[in-house]
Amino acid sequence: MEEHMSSGKPVHVHLYGYGSYGACMEASFSSTRLTLLNRGIVYVIAHVRGGGEMGRQWYEEPNGAKYLCKKNTFNDFVDVARWLVDERKLTNPEKMSCEGRSAGGLLIGSSINQAPELFKVALLGVPFVDVVCTMTDASIPLTTGEWEEWGNPNEERYLEYMKEYCPMQNVERKTYPTCLLTGGLWDPRVAYWEPSKFAASLRHGQSSDSGPVCVKMDMSAGHFSASDRYKYLKELSFDYAFVLDHLGLAES
Repeated sequence: MEEHMSSGKPVHVHLYGYGSYGACMEASFSSTRLTLLNRGIVYVIAHVRGGGEMGRQWYEEPNGAKYLCKKNTFNDFVDVARWLVDERKLTNPEKMSCEGRSAGGLLIGSSINQAPELFKVALLGVPFVDVVCTMTDASIPLTTGEWEEWGNPNEERYLEYMKEYCPMQNVERKTYPTCLLTGGLWDPRVAYWEPSKFAASLRHGQSSDSGPVCVKMDMSAGHFSASDRYKYLKELSFDYAFVLDHLGLAES
């Protein structure tokens, strides 16, 4: 960051977002982020609509990001990325990675569908990317409760709107960034087949000059990765090593 302040040269940026359920992603200290910071990466948390950082109106209809205005979440994230590149001139697409987990994985999936040219690497942890299929299957234990967040697809207006932003439904023949999708076999919230299906859709639908699409499936974990502290750190180190490698920052 000091180099950027003195010379204006672009630096590496890791853009993180969530943007659902009115949850607040505050800018707090995390020792695990030091592995990125110590390599000169600027860690940015985007307070997109759908979260609660700016109050309840940041989440609820008509101007938040719930039900029939959910696309505001993804538009906000893309706008933040564009601002970092075009206006703030902090970075460029070759130096920017992005990350989201669970509903944040939906955010990343939709954002790379919308503007894949903005990112070099995308990290999607246990990503909720098959919105339409999951929300229309009431036999899945948590589905009907989730209608309070996304809408009930048995109503046509909600179904049609979901189809407009669902990552699985909107992969196009574009140049996509390098992607890592992770999942857990025992995940009760986002089933293991969601990252697997989205990876297959990306590999089939993206252009030939796109980055690789990789899947890492933990055969013993659930939604929140490993419960063991040391295994959790090991899994996180894998994710960060992937990002660093594809940003060209891995140590030889």
